[in-house]
Amino acid sequence: MCDRKAEIKNADMSEETQQDSAGCASQALEKYNTEKDIVAHIRKEFNKYNPTWHCIVGRDFGSYVTRESKHFIYFYLGQVAILLFKSH
Repeated sequence: MCDRKAEIKNADMSEETQQDSAGCASQALEKYNTEKDIVAHIRKEFNKYNPTWHCIVGRDFGSYVTRESKHFIYFYLGQVAILLFKSH
């Protein structure tokens, strides 16, 4: 497991799912080098919570999203920001 600790900036999901998202993202960052591959890994894993999950990974981005209640997290692992949310 990666030594990076998730710095959660904003979340609207259960503590368990928050921990799952941070762990999944950490695994993806260890395994892949490109944002595209990191996103694909996270989305694939989170679709187990039913589709449709959206993921944005990067060092510098802005966002404004419409999402389902209790299905949102925005956090950092090191210098990388991860936005994960579910919508219809």
